[in-house]
Amino acid sequence: MPAPGVPDGTGVVVGTVARFSRTSVSVTSFHGWNQNRPSVAPAARTVTATQAAGVRHRRRNMGGILPEPPLCPPPAPAGASGGTTGRPLVDDAAEIRGAPGVPEVRRLPRLGDVTLLATESLTKTYGGRVTALADLTVAVEPGIVGLVGANGAGKSTLIKILLGLLAPTSGRVRVLGLDPTTDPAGVRARVGYMPEHDCLPPDLSAAEFVTHLGRISGLPRTVARERASEALRHVGLYEERYRPVGGYSTGMKQRVKLAQALVHDPDLLLLDEPTNGLDPAGRDAMLNLVHRIGTEFGISVVVCSHLLGEVERICDTLVAIDGGRLLRADRISAMTSATDILAVEVSEGTEQLATRLAALDLPVGRDGRMLLVPLADEGTYDLILGAVAELDLPLHRLDQRRHRVAELFAPRESINA
Repeated sequence: MPAPGVPDGTGVVVGTVARFSRTSVSVTSFHGWNQNRPSVAPAARTVTATQAAGVRHRRRNMGGILPEPPLCPPPAPAGASGGTTGRPLVDDAAEIRGAPGVPEVRRLPRLGDVTLLATESLTKTYGGRVTALADLTVAVEPGIVGLVGANGAGKSTLIKILLGLLAPTSGRVRVLGLDPTTDPAGVRARVGYMPEHDCLPPDLSAAEFVTHLGRISGLPRTVARERASEALRHVGLYEERYRPVGGYSTGMKQRVKLAQALVHDPDLLLLDEPTNGLDPAGRDAMLNLVHRIGTEFGISVVVCSHLLGEVERICDTLVAIDGGRLLRADRISAMTSATDILAVEVSEGTEQLATRLAALDLPVGRDGRMLLVPLADEGTYDLILGAVAELDLPLHRLDQRRHRVAELFAPRESINA
């Protein structure tokens, strides 16, 4: 294994976070996330017109978070020495495609034409004894996706595999139509990652750090600075961007990590416990920000969390895993649909009402002060309302109960219990 801070054969820097200084900046691992890119100009990022239009739409709606970069210089004439520096950005490729002297670029499938994430019989074991993922098969469409499970369920292992930082033991995986096991750099060029743990250099300002991550992603220096400033403005740190990160609160550090994930204009964000360590107000602000990114900016988001309430609040789709196995993957709306159980709650006289409903041959269950009655037909409403009126009780609630995401992990008791 290479020494810490030394790139391995895939170009990923191994080891822990290297220290930054204001005179020389070394590559930080971000738990293996950053790449120690070669000095030669990387290959151009190929996009479709639809993707380019989506980026322009995000620029407009993000209030300038992604300013229009200058076009890259045209290729040098044949036989000329040297070459271009940096890589064409998304809009550059869209503008120069088809221009005289510019070779045709390979067209990638549009984001809407491919599944956001897909795994097939994905398995990961450690040492042949510990199974982190077991035969996981799931396909997820673009949007805001919640990846939920208890601690140790396999969420972090799955994220590392999606980023190409960990090879699966068996099975297949696709991210934006790409295979992270064979093209990890291609996946990471289109994915922004916000790690769970604090791994920020304390003596570097937020502006310097986010700019550095933009440069590692292949952005030219000037564009990286501009996008870093706008990303920090977007997450609410523009006025504080020149302060050392070591003096930031936990909430501010979480926002810096989100800004660095956005700086290179990804198609997908992977957020690992984005509300970790935040107080209630900070959690609300972070969730609102994540929801805005997913709904207004056209960037798909995967939120990895063990807090089900957060996932239900902002996500369109939920993937629940437990012990490395898939419990369910579905739309949140389907998981929280109405059940055939009526919830009845009165301010007083709960026992009297339960006795009366039982006398009417209605099965009655309990959930605290709430009575649960199966909805056979519309006549069930009439029987309940008649019993409440007969006993002259103050009715507080009468509606159909809805499924809850928590039922996946803790099945609800039977109404006859």
